[in-house]
Amino acid sequence: MTESVLPTVLVVAVALIDVDGRVLIAKRPEGKQLAGLWEFPGGKVEPGERPEAALIRELREELGIEVTESCLAPFVFASHAYESFHLLMPLYLCRRWSGVVVAHEHAALAWVKPDKLPDYPMPPADAPLVAWLRDLL
Repeated sequence: MTESVLPTVLVVAVALIDVDGRVLIAKRPEGKQLAGLWEFPGGKVEPGERPEAALIRELREELGIEVTESCLAPFVFASHAYESFHLLMPLYLCRRWSGVVVAHEHAALAWVKPDKLPDYPMPPADAPLVAWLRDLL
């Protein structure tokens, strides 16, 4: 039996954690794949781009905040087969940034206690990461 080969897409994400131990999640906007679901902020890693640099760029574009690489702590990763590609997504933790978090590309943002994250519908790749955050925080 031959298994079909799916292209692997590398996406980075972050769990921004505020002083109250809440995690930021973002609602995917209408018109995008998986619209209406909540996700951890981040995005695709461009060819030749390091994951940390991609995450810093995405956070600037999506949320208007500045993060330094030293404030990004690798935490856990998701590996999920969607219909047309395989997603590999490292999740970083970040407790320090500068600027005010603003939704530039998402329909909404929510600061959520880890035990309440299951109340928010998430894409299949993001959902398994919730248990890791709940156990940590």
